[in-house]
Amino acid sequence: MNSAAAVDLNADLGESFGTWRLGDDEAMLDVISSANVACGFHAGDALTLQRTCAAAADRGVVVGAQVSYRDLAGFGRRYIAMDPTELRADILYQLGALEGMCRVADTRVRYVKPHGALYHAVYEDEDQARALVDAVVTYDADLPILGLPGAVSLRLAEQAGLRVITEAFADRGYTSQGRLVPRGQDGALLHDPQEVAERMVRLATEGVVTDVEGGEVEVRAQSICTHGDSPGAVEMARAVSRALSEAGVAVSSFVPFVEEDR
Repeated sequence: MNSAAAVDLNADLGESFGTWRLGDDEAMLDVISSANVACGFHAGDALTLQRTCAAAADRGVVVGAQVSYRDLAGFGRRYIAMDPTELRADILYQLGALEGMCRVADTRVRYVKPHGALYHAVYEDEDQARALVDAVVTYDADLPILGLPGAVSLRLAEQAGLRVITEAFADRGYTSQGRLVPRGQDGALLHDPQEVAERMVRLATEGVVTDVEGGEVEVRAQSICTHGDSPGAVEMARAVSRALSEAGVAVSSFVPFVEEDR
């Protein structure tokens, strides 16, 4: 037994665009402890990001920058073989944009999490992982980076003196190697809130999840993600939060919420 006293619960928010609505950010913010807010490259227009940061600040939810490839049409889920120098600049651009929205909401960006294809690219692509780390070090070396356990980005971040936060996914299936099952394959997405809640209690208290082959795989994570755009996302997040509480595991962000003066 490796019971955690507390675990972070995060979700991807701010992903609506214009008249197109995705997810129930207001309801999700009442459940989670950290919000991965889009920065306009994969989703999120300026007004959406402003409102999301303000709503998070009102509830004392920590805001993180969810940086992405410049890919609105593909929702950031298409790999782009970017030059690392250009990728670094794009990440800096997104950090600055979201920080502006946070400042007017009396909060600030407190961590960084890649989105979609970039998230998976920096797991094993050293050049792109280094671009991410270099951007964060240049912007604010106090910002932690979220990622999958074993990611190249986390190794490079630690070497650069950054704090790293390992993450698990509540609503995603795992392979026997501890990787996420690719979207589109059987077992990639989980839909039963009760099943997901029970899995996350095991993860928090034992450090294991059941993989798609029925075995057990070790997953050590300090933060749990529930995708804000998944069907029934709010219900799932509530089920996970409730189950963790009943198991004696508090839901708490890995960084404290700090209200900033304008």
